[in-house]
Amino acid sequence: MRSASASPAPDEQNTALLKDFATLSAFGATPGGGVDRQAATAADGEQRAWLHRWLTGHGFEVHYDGVGNQFGLFTFTPGAPYVLSGSHLDSQPLGGRYDGAYGVLAAAHAAHRAVERWRASGASPRYNVAVVNWFNEEGSRFKPSMMGSAVFAGKLPAETALATTDPAGTSVRAALREIGTIGDYAGPDLAAYAEIHIEQGRELENAGTTIGLVGSTWAARKYQVIVRGEQSHTGSTIMTDRRDALFGASLLVVAVRELAERSAAVPLHTSVSEMYIEPNSPVVVAREVRMHVDLRSPDEAFLEDAAKELAESIPGIEERAAVDIEVVQTHGWGVAPFPRAGVDLAAEVADELGLRHRTMMTIAGHDSVNMKDVTPAVMLFVPSADGISHNEGEFTPDHDICAGTDLLTEVIHRLMSGALESQR
Repeated sequence: MRSASASPAPDEQNTALLKDFATLSAFGATPGGGVDRQAATAADGEQRAWLHRWLTGHGFEVHYDGVGNQFGLFTFTPGAPYVLSGSHLDSQPLGGRYDGAYGVLAAAHAAHRAVERWRASGASPRYNVAVVNWFNEEGSRFKPSMMGSAVFAGKLPAETALATTDPAGTSVRAALREIGTIGDYAGPDLAAYAEIHIEQGRELENAGTTIGLVGSTWAARKYQVIVRGEQSHTGSTIMTDRRDALFGASLLVVAVRELAERSAAVPLHTSVSEMYIEPNSPVVVAREVRMHVDLRSPDEAFLEDAAKELAESIPGIEERAAVDIEVVQTHGWGVAPFPRAGVDLAAEVADELGLRHRTMMTIAGHDSVNMKDVTPAVMLFVPSADGISHNEGEFTPDHDICAGTDLLTEVIHRLMSGALESQR
């Protein structure tokens, strides 16, 4: 089998893939080598327009649904379901070039290659093929994350998504209208779904493995926390009279981190990843802090225990800081398997291509986490250098980019043949 460190020269198809990836990476490019193209910003609109042109130039019809999901359809048999493949083009602020964008571009190239193979064979596949760019997977400008696929999968009402506002008060509906990518397409009838993504960790790199076959998800719980105190003077207010919301929030940040530090037997990842302080003045004790808390574990029962432990720590923080704390779970998901038949299919293809692979869990959430609940889904990973992600330094070697796309091409081709028909 070929090792993850091997670097064969790309063939003509993969040369085109890498050239297109360089073009895509220029949209919203940052001085640090990453990208900043949050959902429905001007940079997102520009890259969506480029993908639209790419898809139509390769024979696909492009449609947008009511929450901005972008679909490219290639129809062999009118009325037949579609094998859908893709990811997302939106990024985090000062994010990396690969997160999501690689999966969309790999899907576009793989779908086009599969179409060309079917045309050359003179046969028609059982299922059509489609490419998708899901709206607002990252959740950085609009919460929650994985918004577009959640609406498609029936987990989030479209009107709720469209009414969601960013910190500046702009709604999803208004932002999508501004970039011109909101439509009335209902979405394709699906036979299967396939997604490839960078790992965003370093398990593959550490093992010298090229392909990750995602067998299940970690569980996740996400919370919106509001800490309420009382605005006062930073200099003259007596310390014992202060109701400092930022002090209370700081104690909670430490408590969240200590949950993970005390977890030895079972992995637990915790973070406070967003914070807004009011009034955020240098001479005013904060009256309110709003923040986002994220807990994840491969053991759902353990995660629930951690959440309970965090909840039990809050009364003590409220008493110490003289604040009130409100915690609302905004969304989450459990430990859930991907279809075993899809994992086996991808493993068989990887073996035939000589690619080292391993079955693993996904810690990060992806659109496939929503899609696996409505259609047979295959989730694939390629390595991330040093496990760096959501960072301008995010990197995956070209040979892994190409290997993953070769694998995805064959997986899509077999799915179009009905490889997971029994799972529908």
